[in-house]
Amino acid sequence: MAEHVTITYNGTAFELPVITGSEGEKAIDISTLRQNTGFITLDPGYANTGSCISDITFMDGEKGVLRYRGIPVEQLAEYSSFKETVYLLINGKLPTTDELNEFSILLNDHSLVHEDMKSFYQNFPRASHPMGILSSMVNALRSFYPELQTLEEEINITVTRLLSKIRTMAAMSYKISRGHQVVYPRSGLLYCENFLNMMFHTPVRPYKLDRAVVKALNVFWILHADHEQNCSTSAVRLVGSGRVNLFAAISAGIAALWGPLHGGANQAVIEMLNTITENGGRIQPFIDKAKDKNDPFRLMGFGHRVYKTYDPRAKIMKKWCDKLLAKLNIKDPLLDVAKELEEIALKDDYFIDHHLYPNVDFYSGIVLRAIGIPTNMFTVMFAIGRLPGWISQWKESMDDPNWKIGRPRQIYTGPNKTDYIPINKR
Repeated sequence: MAEHVTITYNGTAFELPVITGSEGEKAIDISTLRQNTGFITLDPGYANTGSCISDITFMDGEKGVLRYRGIPVEQLAEYSSFKETVYLLINGKLPTTDELNEFSILLNDHSLVHEDMKSFYQNFPRASHPMGILSSMVNALRSFYPELQTLEEEINITVTRLLSKIRTMAAMSYKISRGHQVVYPRSGLLYCENFLNMMFHTPVRPYKLDRAVVKALNVFWILHADHEQNCSTSAVRLVGSGRVNLFAAISAGIAALWGPLHGGANQAVIEMLNTITENGGRIQPFIDKAKDKNDPFRLMGFGHRVYKTYDPRAKIMKKWCDKLLAKLNIKDPLLDVAKELEEIALKDDYFIDHHLYPNVDFYSGIVLRAIGIPTNMFTVMFAIGRLPGWISQWKESMDDPNWKIGRPRQIYTGPNKTDYIPINKR
């Protein structure tokens, strides 16, 4: 017998079905609640509301679990490449050698950006933030590459085109902002290698690829590839529910990711660590400020909306942070401050009681600094990594037979009916 929950109001009982996920998660299906009772639910921030049924990513915030299509993120970070993880998320399975080779060829075939797009870049004000530029340019792709959605093959080309071009556009924005010559993708380089070469190669100083840097970038993007129904992913699904084109939906996700409470947190962590360093490296005053409920200051990189224990991605990022800096022989004072800050916070009852453990943003910024990524490009790096997750979620929602356009309700608390008063009588 199927499980259900009974709601009783004014002596009348209403039954609502219970849905159980493959990992034992339970949800009360309220899709007919308003139709049968006239009620809606109120859930600011949607912390208790499931917006969809998905088979892409599983998270358990209490246990610190994150899996893509059932595979633990720790295993993907250790053994997989970002390109293979992209294939897994979008296609639902790990690729065979032939499938991965075919995917690589498609990525190379669609890696160039239309030359006319250069003029767009050059007309943005020099101080424009890269995330604003990227969001605009992704949306502009629709004008250059009309989207076809009639055959699976055509959808795959649209998806691959976006995956390939986003790294080219990101590197172009960096080069143009610095007045440097644009570097084009090379067919002999892999996905991450191509991005690094496009970012840092110059005619005067050819970029020398380092295996540790390439692996660190692969890991960074794998760890950011998807994270269930977060702010930006929900934005992609909500905008996509209006059946807009893929480019517009992804552009909305990039805009949502921009905020300091979401994708911009890794940049905010670096800025915080810089502030601590500039103030003599004394950490305790900042710990005290974070614990003072009357002080608006907060420690960036600590705590997470979902995780109530140590973010599993943070452990991996910390390991690669140590490994990369040692390999490149870099002494970054911010890493010393970060480690001391983490050590103090993890022993403090306030942080333990409030489940404020380091999240992935805490160490990822230091890894990006070591690679040579400028701070204002950090969130762009996050967006490139999250793109396969957004595409997977968009594609899943498009294929959902129970699709409905997103239309949240509200509880109105404004004035009751009020008659209009002409301006000469007010």
